[in-house]
Amino acid sequence: MASPAESNDELSWIEQSKNGDQRAFRMLYDANVDRLYRFMKQFSKNNAEVEDWIQRAFIKAFHGLPQFRGSSKFSSWLFRIALNEMQSDRRRMNLVSTVDSFDETTKDTFSEHETFEWDATMKTYLDNLDETKRMVFILYEVEGYSHFEIASMLGVGESTSRTILSRTKQLLKHQWDSERRLK
Repeated sequence: MASPAESNDELSWIEQSKNGDQRAFRMLYDANVDRLYRFMKQFSKNNAEVEDWIQRAFIKAFHGLPQFRGSSKFSSWLFRIALNEMQSDRRRMNLVSTVDSFDETTKDTFSEHETFEWDATMKTYLDNLDETKRMVFILYEVEGYSHFEIASMLGVGESTSRTILSRTKQLLKHQWDSERRLK
């Protein structure tokens, strides 16, 4: 979560950017690009594709900044733009998504159940989820967004985000348990 100083800096950068200050937009870019890249990388092994989505997202954010109302965090708005870019690409090119790398913090999701061994099996489970379930899971468990923020990014209700996450965790746990029983 951003500290008050970071929030004030972000608000200042947004206002300056709206007034044409490209250095301020560069500050917004620098503050968000790495996190956005890690998130978008969950949906493609192709670095160039991910970089294209991010580049187009920042271009659209720059041009759309005058319409940014500030009702959500800038990063939430930016993630939504990047997700739209990815989904538009997928519709145009009919690509199959894959999960490449995953943050170790997601292990905590299963810590109550049993010690979770992070391996290719879990990546396969995640890769086989539909895109919405995967997005909600990654946004909440890996990126740390609240359900309110996720709802805003995905254009769904907050309770829908909670339900999707709960069902996704149940599905992943069931898959994990089923596979362990077979061994």
